Amino acid sequence: MTDHPSVTRTYINHHLDSTRWDVYVPRTDDIVITTSYKSGTTLGQQILYNMLVRDTYEDEQFPDIDEASPWMDSRYYPVAKENLAAYIDSFPYRRFLKSHLPLDGLPYFNEVKYLIIARDPRDVFMSLLNHYSAYTEVQYRKVNHGVGRPMPKYDGDARGFFRDWITRGWFEWETEGYPFWSNLHHTQTYWEYRHLPNFLFLHYADMRADLRATIRLIAGFIEHELSDQDVDRIARATSFEHVKQQAVAESEVAEEEGSFQGGQAAFIFKGTDGRWRDLLDEKDLQLYRQTRDRVLEPDCVAWLER
Repeated sequence: MTDHPSVTRTYINHHLDSTRWDVYVPRTDDIVITTSYKSGTTLGQQILYNMLVRDTYEDEQFPDIDEASPWMDSRYYPVAKENLAAYIDSFPYRRFLKSHLPLDGLPYFNEVKYLIIARDPRDVFMSLLNHYSAYTEVQYRKVNHGVGRPMPKYDGDARGFFRDWITRGWFEWETEGYPFWSNLHHTQTYWEYRHLPNFLFLHYADMRADLRATIRLIAGFIEHELSDQDVDRIARATSFEHVKQQAVAESEVAEEEGSFQGGQAAFIFKGTDGRWRDLLDEKDLQLYRQTRDRVLEPDCVAWLER
């Protein structure tokens, strides 16, 4: 392992295009929020949005944070690659950019701060199950348009989905994550460089358990001064209960079918952990442990599973 990460893989599939980062020119105060998926990405974006852009508490509906914090490696993000650099250069506030790439596909810069958010993989799966099963035809058309190998539709078999997800990879170098991309490998690629001073690891369970402490931790890491009143304001705007209320309100007034059945209310679902115990049996968990122990270092397992 080298002292600093480098890009050794190219991730292009129905959702991802890692080459979109080729146009990125870092600023000295940039922030990158990176997760595999369903691990607290949106919560991290919301905290930074309320910290760096504006207060969303009075918004009746779920704020459109994706415009302000673009998913840079999304193959179908509505800003084309050739326009992406100019788009993010136009932001009048400190930039906080989203990625779902493992570190072997994401450019690393010393001057950029990286928030790495992770979650117990079994809880990731349960949230991903809700996410995938809510895909509409609109979403399938979006992700599969112009792609060589289309994403298969969810067939309703939750246990079958888990067995595929934990034993197959979409990319040839992955051994889990199908039909999306890796979850365990994603975390491990960052964990190997956890000594870097511009990496902050956040566990989703900690974020939910003590939101105010999380806000203070992030503010300290990015060197952004906050008063106690600021912390209270951000916590009020980003609490799961308030965000869920905004998502439900947006879903109730939606006039067209979106990417998810039930709209944002399906995307912002439960946010709770431990639901896997009601679905996965011992055979499933044995498959999980075999993959987990092959991909993750023991101390990473201990951190993820607590």
